[in-house]
Amino acid sequence: MKKISREEILNIYEYEKVRPQKLQEIIQIKKNRRVFIEPWIHLVFENRDTVWFQIQEMIRAERMVKEEEIQQEIDVYNDLIPDKGELSITMFIEIPDAAERQRLLPQLVGIHDHLYIHIGDKYTLRAVADERSKEDYEYGKAAVVHFLKVKLTPEEIQAFKKERIRIEINHPNYRAMTIVPEEVKAELVKDLTSE
Repeated sequence: MKKISREEILNIYEYEKVRPQKLQEIIQIKKNRRVFIEPWIHLVFENRDTVWFQIQEMIRAERMVKEEEIQQEIDVYNDLIPDKGELSITMFIEIPDAAERQRLLPQLVGIHDHLYIHIGDKYTLRAVADERSKEDYEYGKAAVVHFLKVKLTPEEIQAFKKERIRIEINHPNYRAMTIVPEEVKAELVKDLTSE
């Protein structure tokens, strides 16, 4: 997928004018890009639209106007756009109760190293987290957001199109599996086959 360029990013004033419409659009886009692995894991499969929106929201929230700050934001978030034959996942750990979250996050250290995608019964692919996730081990508690990638071979992509897709977390303290809904799978096939 093509990365986001500086020319595509609106200034704060222009973004405010289109934000309500863009917010509704992104809500619709993300409906078919989310997978929940109960009880606390929520995955979003990223694409150009989700990344563009995230960049704009960060610029808005931080009131960025300096070119170097805006470019740095673009560079950081462009890493989330999947390359050809790749899925890009943002994993959220959502434990609503603060006391419960504080108690459980140390038990979930390394959870990012235990996410698998099963393509039918033939292929099992492990997601690979970016460098920031390694801080879990240093700090002794899981971060609430992780960024992961899954690379697929052409054969795995062909199987992905035809087979049932399951996502599993196989961490010592969090074991769960879910089937990817067909509407989500259809979006992921687009990601895997786009240039």
